[in-house]
Amino acid sequence: MNLPAVTRRSRFWFAAFVVWFVVLWFLSSSPPPSPPGPKIPHIDKVLHFGYYFGGAGILSAALFLLRRDPRLGWDVIHLLTLFLLTTTGAIDEWHQSWYPFRSGNDATDLAADFFGAFAGTLLFRRFRHLVQ
Repeated sequence: MNLPAVTRRSRFWFAAFVVWFVVLWFLSSSPPPSPPGPKIPHIDKVLHFGYYFGGAGILSAALFLLRRDPRLGWDVIHLLTLFLLTTTGAIDEWHQSWYPFRSGNDATDLAADFFGAFAGTLLFRRFRHLVQ
């Protein structure tokens, strides 16, 4: 499978990560959606996991393509992605606490963010050949 050449540049993935962050900030500033149908317990944790899973894939791709420095191996990419996304998750939880229609500072949301980021970096590592 060949992706477009633009996806082989770290700038593309960093720009995608900025878009990811802006969308996150917008979603955190908005009332949570209430989809029709039955309520699914803890669906917000699944959504947190999924969103940070995607963000980790995007950020991992950007860092992977940036790795002209041999010190930027998988351990560094993995730890840096986890650190940045866990920090982003904590900031997002704090940000949500300022809105009356949101519940912020939820440790279980932050845990879902962390595990989503962890899984996203592992999956990207498996499929990194797609952006090389």
